[in-house]
Amino acid sequence: MNPYVLMILLSSLGLGTTLTFASSHWLLAWMGLEVNTLAIMPLMARHHHPRAVEATTKYFLTQATAAAMILFASTTNAWITGEWDINNMSTPLVNAMIITALALKIGLAPMHFWMPEVLQGLDLTTGLILSTWQKLAPMALILQTAQALDPLLLTSLGFMSTLVGGWGGLNQTQLRKMLAYSSIAHLGWMIIVLEYAPQLTLLTLTVYIFLTSATFLSLKTCSATKINTLAMTWSNSPILTATTALVLLSLGGLPPLTGFMPKWLILQELTKQGLPIVATIMALAAMLSLYFYLRICYTMTLTISPNTTNSATPWRVKTTQGSLPLAILTVISLTLLPVTPAIMVLTT
Repeated sequence: MNPYVLMILLSSLGLGTTLTFASSHWLLAWMGLEVNTLAIMPLMARHHHPRAVEATTKYFLTQATAAAMILFASTTNAWITGEWDINNMSTPLVNAMIITALALKIGLAPMHFWMPEVLQGLDLTTGLILSTWQKLAPMALILQTAQALDPLLLTSLGFMSTLVGGWGGLNQTQLRKMLAYSSIAHLGWMIIVLEYAPQLTLLTLTVYIFLTSATFLSLKTCSATKINTLAMTWSNSPILTATTALVLLSLGGLPPLTGFMPKWLILQELTKQGLPIVATIMALAAMLSLYFYLRICYTMTLTISPNTTNSATPWRVKTTQGSLPLAILTVISLTLLPVTPAIMVLTT
């Protein structure tokens, strides 16, 4: 892709998200979401592979449906109240339509069906943008409208997303689909605590972005898209393989790694709010996600590929990937748990 075109598309991604962040007007927020969607589609289809074009088409149809629902709900709200203010939500029907549309935007269950299929058709770099940056603008709108939303609806969406994200990734062999279900599960953790402690939702989103970025960059460095290709990574780069396995365990929420922090704080908050049964089931659902992360770790560190590879030996080819972002994100993914009190002081 022409570097000037790439610069324009990436700048448009930043502009769309910033516009949604800065707006208190539903029409401006909708425009920001549309700029975001239109900017990422050429990045998704740039390889002109039929699978990438299919994923781009599915993404476009899904996002267009969600955007139409947001526009219809915000127009209805303006018709009833006479205002376009995001914080001035009127009726339960409008609130339900807004959260449904935003859930479709980010891939919350049961509106999650597009997410694994779309992510599977993308390369790892665009998949990283879709899994992290594209979540920011809809999550900002969800955080702004949280006080007007039905707590039961939010709890149901979060609960279902955690279970679907855990169960859906169990039998997968494609790493991008696993990361898609991982995204769905983590979004469930963010949404279920939104009504009680929005700062924990923001903390969980931040930690998720660090962990997912480190995972995608590690897989890109290894040039891995399926589980069985990871069996060769130990001979390629033992240090990268060990750190990637630890990042995956952190993504699953295993102490003493960083990923344990948001799950621990969310379970504590749910218990304080008198929801011990919900907290228990959420903790059990996290075990499902941890299982398929363990499958990847087992393949990477404890197995050797039994087949001779017919491709070029990758351990003899020097990588051109930048290692500094990966190193920084890996350190953050593994070592932030001891500073949890300081992080909580900053977020409250």
